[in-house]
Amino acid sequence: MASRRSPARMILVFLRDAVVIVLAALVVSFVMKTFLIRSFFIPTDSMDPTLIRDDRIIVSQLTPTPFALNRGDVVVFVDPGGWLSIQRGVSEEDPISWVLNAATIFIGLSSPDDNEHLVKRVIGLPGDTIECCDDQGRMSINGVALEEPYVYLPEGVSKVSSDDFAVEVPENSLWVMGDNRYNSADSRRNMDKPGGGFVPVDNVVGRAIVISWPQDRWRWLDNFSDTFDGVESRDSSR
Repeated sequence: MASRRSPARMILVFLRDAVVIVLAALVVSFVMKTFLIRSFFIPTDSMDPTLIRDDRIIVSQLTPTPFALNRGDVVVFVDPGGWLSIQRGVSEEDPISWVLNAATIFIGLSSPDDNEHLVKRVIGLPGDTIECCDDQGRMSINGVALEEPYVYLPEGVSKVSSDDFAVEVPENSLWVMGDNRYNSADSRRNMDKPGGGFVPVDNVVGRAIVISWPQDRWRWLDNFSDTFDGVESRDSSR
């Protein structure tokens, strides 16, 4: 008959197993945060209706490397410099979102520096010429006028930007805009900054792939590739 373990030994075995499980979980979360995914909270209305205030999103860090960015991707990026100083309408998290945020920070899927990031939609890639607006209020890329189903405009407004502009996206940079075009501190609002309103590709943390919270908002995020199908690439690296 096998000898029974003493209570003290059983406690030691339990503690050993618990330590192994915790260490394994920390290693997995570190790998996921470093190489795979992160979680971010949406504090403003600039991406409404795609992303609304208090949404939480999961971001794939496999973009822009090894998977390339595409027009229409919703991306999270580090502030290129001074953008957040004009961000409007920032809200505090509700209690449930706060708990979720604390939990994701604890397991390593988000971090306290998340408020130094922004989320917008990629409109222009390196080499693209972007102009707005034509006589129908549309924006064009490389001479192709866009129909943008993801854009929110005030009632009675058809022009997709309150500001007219014409830019050429530099190498290793992006032109980004919020879906809530009349309430978004995006590339248009930062053309007077040193970076000219462009976002360095190196500032991109990753591509938002899913809304994970609230539960009734869970969905995969679309990059509306059909919108950009007719636009030719001018990026020599692609």
